[in-house]
Amino acid sequence: MRAPCILVFAFVAALPGVASAQAFAPGFHALPNGAKVAMMPIDIELYSISAGGIPEPKADWTEAARRNFRQAFLNRKDSLGISVLEVPGAALDELVEFNAVETAVARAIVVHHLGPSHLPTKGGNLDWSLGDAAHIARKVTGADYALYTWVRDSYASAERQAAIVAMALLGVGIPGGQQAAYASLVDLNTGRVLWFNRIQRGTGDLREPDKAQETLDVLLDKFPAAK
Repeated sequence: MRAPCILVFAFVAALPGVASAQAFAPGFHALPNGAKVAMMPIDIELYSISAGGIPEPKADWTEAARRNFRQAFLNRKDSLGISVLEVPGAALDELVEFNAVETAVARAIVVHHLGPSHLPTKGGNLDWSLGDAAHIARKVTGADYALYTWVRDSYASAERQAAIVAMALLGVGIPGGQQAAYASLVDLNTGRVLWFNRIQRGTGDLREPDKAQETLDVLLDKFPAAK
């Protein structure tokens, strides 16, 4: 069982829960065949929720989830028609600015594009850019595109599960849990965000390879595969 965490899911918790919500930049439909896509390091964290609803980071769960999610992506890459470039650890320091800008832009997209607070200047379009930070990533990775993923997942501890059952007997419902993630495809030549997908739901388990594959498949649903 799961439990949501206001702190962990800060920039999505205020929005209605959805299984999947995605968008494409105007005029963009698919990547060119054989496109070089840098798979950026996955920003992923897993938590155990205490009886009182306090999130506690679980390093072993997170590490297992990172391995499972990475392998799930590699299992899908051939069907996407792209050439995947993994970013070496030695290059991570040079990508700090890119990752920070990407995270900030992603939060803006969730709130102002997929969420209720639309910006009138965008005209309802996925019209966002990472600017010069994308050029740095292109130089470091040698790719023309980058795929960035962000995942937060929480699971109720045994004590939390007992509390859920006990409160249910009293007619009081307390939340079960949530899996939140997004994937963002960026053109490193222009900085434009070409495709964005977010999932937010109460199912999934990244600690197990087969279930991690299911989450990845949902996250990459309608990914603009090369044609």
